[in-house]
Amino acid sequence: MIAIMTQAIEFVQAHWTHGVEIVLLAVLLYYGYLYFRGTPGAKILVGLALIFISLTLASQLLDLHVIGWLLRSFSVFLAVALVVIFQPELRRALTELGSQHFFRSALQKKESIDQLVETVFDLARRQFGALIALERDISIRQFASTGVDLDAVFSKELIVTIFHPKTVLHDGGVIVQNDRIAAAACIFPLTSREDLDRSLGLRHRAGIGITEESDAIAILVSEETGHVSLCHRGIIERNLNAEKFRRRLNQLLLLERYEANPPS
Repeated sequence: MIAIMTQAIEFVQAHWTHGVEIVLLAVLLYYGYLYFRGTPGAKILVGLALIFISLTLASQLLDLHVIGWLLRSFSVFLAVALVVIFQPELRRALTELGSQHFFRSALQKKESIDQLVETVFDLARRQFGALIALERDISIRQFASTGVDLDAVFSKELIVTIFHPKTVLHDGGVIVQNDRIAAAACIFPLTSREDLDRSLGLRHRAGIGITEESDAIAILVSEETGHVSLCHRGIIERNLNAEKFRRRLNQLLLLERYEANPPS
């Protein structure tokens, strides 16, 4: 028994760096997948990866020397091609890494939540219909391409202007990424659920739909009643007052406890 333990300890001491490498690669691949998922180049990346893996396996199993040599020769060109294809996403990722948003504190997040609450209930008082999707870990950039790119700093004045009934952009949803308004007038997928209240209109069904497709948080303001609703994980919480709305955002955006069922 002691000999086995000694061998195990020696093995760990000799190969612990391999475990660190595996963990680091797994983390990089996972977050890279989350970041690039839904981008225009994602399908190209999947296609290239499938072709490269298939040819590599075929060359090794069938001992195809020429194909193996070509794959090794073109691997550098493939890396350059990927950089060109994902140039916008890589630039955005590096920008976010060097920005204060990447290292922002809980206090800064609370300030953003306070601004969001003030904005939403200003829309509610005016009875401006609104749909705002807050992007989280899973990218929703594919829906941003259905609207108008803005890439503007989030502000109450701009949001109120966008959702004013007489503006061109008031129809559709707004996507918020890292405290910036990424796009407006976006088209979100409608939920296919049949157990919903029939009084829910297309805006509310789109809010539920975007949270079924991703981990985004959808905020809705009814233009008929001015009531504020919040959607997450396909669950809609309706007629929230300012305090309850603020509490739910704190739970979701500050990674506090979130109940599977909406609170009563």
